[in-house]
Amino acid sequence: MIKMKKSFLIRAVMAASLLTASVVTTAQAAVLASLRPLGFIAAAIADGVTPTDVLLPDGQSPHGYSLHPSDLQRMRSADLLVWVGPDMESFMSKSVAQLPPNRVVDLSAIPEVKPLLMAADNQEQREHDIRAHNKIADDQQTAVYDMSVWLSPDIAKLTAIAIHAKLLELMPQKKDQLDANLRQFEAGLTKTDIKLGKMLQPVQGKGYFVFQDTFSYFEKHYGLSPMGRLSVNPEIPPGVQRLHQIRTQLVEQKAVCVFAEPQFRPAIINAVAQGTTVRTSTLDPLGGGIALTKDSYVNFLSHLTSQYVSCLK
Repeated sequence: MIKMKKSFLIRAVMAASLLTASVVTTAQAAVLASLRPLGFIAAAIADGVTPTDVLLPDGQSPHGYSLHPSDLQRMRSADLLVWVGPDMESFMSKSVAQLPPNRVVDLSAIPEVKPLLMAADNQEQREHDIRAHNKIADDQQTAVYDMSVWLSPDIAKLTAIAIHAKLLELMPQKKDQLDANLRQFEAGLTKTDIKLGKMLQPVQGKGYFVFQDTFSYFEKHYGLSPMGRLSVNPEIPPGVQRLHQIRTQLVEQKAVCVFAEPQFRPAIINAVAQGTTVRTSTLDPLGGGIALTKDSYVNFLSHLTSQYVSCLK
């Protein structure tokens, strides 16, 4: 009988402990970023204040992604959601609209960001995609922008300021830490920006091609000049005629390098460059594999810079 009472008491204590832990975990604030690079910026501002997590798994593209029930739960339970906006992540639009505005940072809606947005290179295709996905009437006007805005150090700084402001509203008691984190992020970004500019200066005149126009903000910021975009579907190997056109283009324009992204199969990249002296490399616009820390955004920019320099030099 005594043993049974002891066993019951032990189970009761354990249950109470688990319940307490659950309450603490639920009450603990959290920042959820839609994409990994936004998580880099958020992690710097929230460092030592609240955890940061990323919605999309590594290797997943925001184009064509569908939310799972677990994703919806994470969005609802997060204290702050950071996303690029409906033009990039239309799959999130309806769910984000149900969240309180004070718990959302929409990069595309930040007033200071809007003047910095760049028109998409492939405007016609992007406008067609937007119309088709959102069922916009043909007579409606649609603004078609390149929304890979996290690749702009200037927009990254504005994003950090917006995240800081929202977290300050939610956690005024953490003001000192949040302020210190923002100052540290801005100082680190400025220092890294100068360093990377010097690293990229010797290759500014080197010609290269990309498969997609993802890196326009980074290229504009650092004075890089891509010769063009090869418009190759990462899932479908180009045909013989298209390969011949690409190789002719690479040789005639004396390209030094061709940059692909991680979703491109090596066979496609090798086929494009075969028979030429053009080097090949990969640029990762989402920073896969980089851990979320207070320094992850500057590490992300530094990694991209090294990829450009190693191929173009």
